[in-house]
Amino acid sequence: MRHRSEEKREAILEAAAQVFGEVGFERASMTEISARAGGARATIYSYFESKEELFFDAMLKTTAAEFEATHQALESGTENVEEALKRFGHHFLSVLYSPEVQAIRRVVIAEAGRSNLGQLCFERGVQKSDARVAEFLDRAILAGKIKPTNTKIATKHLCALLEAEFTDYFHFQIAAIINDQTINAAVARAVEVFMAAYQVSE
Repeated sequence: MRHRSEEKREAILEAAAQVFGEVGFERASMTEISARAGGARATIYSYFESKEELFFDAMLKTTAAEFEATHQALESGTENVEEALKRFGHHFLSVLYSPEVQAIRRVVIAEAGRSNLGQLCFERGVQKSDARVAEFLDRAILAGKIKPTNTKIATKHLCALLEAEFTDYFHFQIAAIINDQTINAAVARAVEVFMAAYQVSE
């Protein structure tokens, strides 16, 4: 029974990803999603509390592997903090500024004022990601690599620096050249500034 329930949940997520991808969040119909998943509309609500939760889980399913790889870049230890942060930064920007994830982020921003989708994505996405970065920085402090500091704030500084060269293009929907070369250059500059502020002086 449990196996069948997991299969049904996966079918709903797959159908939801298709519908959200085709018509967006606002126009997506729970009736259409349930029809594609092969079941009644009420069935969806036995797995997901709301359309917002379904959207988040469906989008997470399509990007989970990439985001996990992003945070795995910090699992190599604190021997070389600068290099670990550069690996993280490259994955972070490559995922965040991929066309697919940019589209998802714009939907979330547009819907944030009309529903709890923004809060849901912040709590289940941004905050969880920040916590993993902060844990790495905590380990770096214990290893004597960076100065004792509030790592929650340091995480925000790091992420803001990493995005600094691209965020205006995203917000104003202006085409920009975002590839491995431009990402690597931006990450190098961002990490240099971060380390200048936080690295323990030799």
